[in-house]
Amino acid sequence: MPYTRGGAVDRTEVGALVRAAVDGDAAAWKALVEGLSPLVWSVVRAHRLSDADGHEVYQTVWFRFAQHLGRIREPEKAGSWLASTTRHECLKVIKALARLMPTDDPQVLDRVSEDRTPEQTVIDSEEAAAESERIRRLWQEFEELGERCRQLLRVLMATPPPSYVEASAALGIAVGSIGPLRQRCLRRLRARLDARGAV
Repeated sequence: MPYTRGGAVDRTEVGALVRAAVDGDAAAWKALVEGLSPLVWSVVRAHRLSDADGHEVYQTVWFRFAQHLGRIREPEKAGSWLASTTRHECLKVIKALARLMPTDDPQVLDRVSEDRTPEQTVIDSEEAAAESERIRRLWQEFEELGERCRQLLRVLMATPPPSYVEASAALGIAVGSIGPLRQRCLRRLRARLDARGAV
């Protein structure tokens, strides 16, 4: 078997396994699940879901992967596809949970509509306005960074995120320089935001 559980996943092997799984090779499918499950779980854990919600996301992601298996345009990037899909499913669960507010108020429990209370509407509106202002300041400071930083960070923010090799090809920056440059750019952005109390 090409993988050990939790081991590093090689893109070329993943591409070959995806193609074999599309052709009905059960061993290739098993190797994909075992080789890429640690990646899926790492994304789930990063979103701090409950065990039950995490397992539901895990099952949903693999179900979607099986559904799309034959349509994945770049099989060697199956890991990126899974990471992106897992993140999307985690955010869906978090959004759904945010709508569920525990209460012992019988009027609320008896209510069949999803109408929000006036207080909640005001709070939501204020929170949305504060978040919108925070994002506006973030992008304002981002635009003040040098062109090289802006290009690098925009490329690395893509969904799914590109590998450093892909980013290197896109920007003409040596692979070994991408990590240190990314850190410098993010530190510069953080310093600008801290100086303006925008974080």
